[in-house]
Amino acid sequence: MDKFEKLVNQIMAEAEADGEPVTREEAEEMAKMELGAKEIKNYTQSDKPKKERKPREKKVDTEKADILNWLVRGLYEVGGISCTTENENKLHFVYNENSYTVNLIRHRPPKK
Repeated sequence: MDKFEKLVNQIMAEAEADGEPVTREEAEEMAKMELGAKEIKNYTQSDKPKKERKPREKKVDTEKADILNWLVRGLYEVGGISCTTENENKLHFVYNENSYTVNLIRHRPPKK
């Protein structure tokens, strides 16, 4: 007997035990619905509230800030160019009516 037949016989036996006998067609229909319901995944949302993340404190890279300050001083002393910095990694300036940005990136050492 396959799974479907076992389920049909089980439904008929349970219904008869409850005093409400069902026909074979009704039991087959109930078995189809039950097997179909087992295949459907039921996703529910938890009642537990999510923990709020604490805002992480940004680590300032002092080496990059120092290098960027050297670039700012160099551009000002050599060309008289005024610069603006963004965080410790970006430098914005205008030269010959064109806008430029220097982005300073520290690369990780290669893995061995």
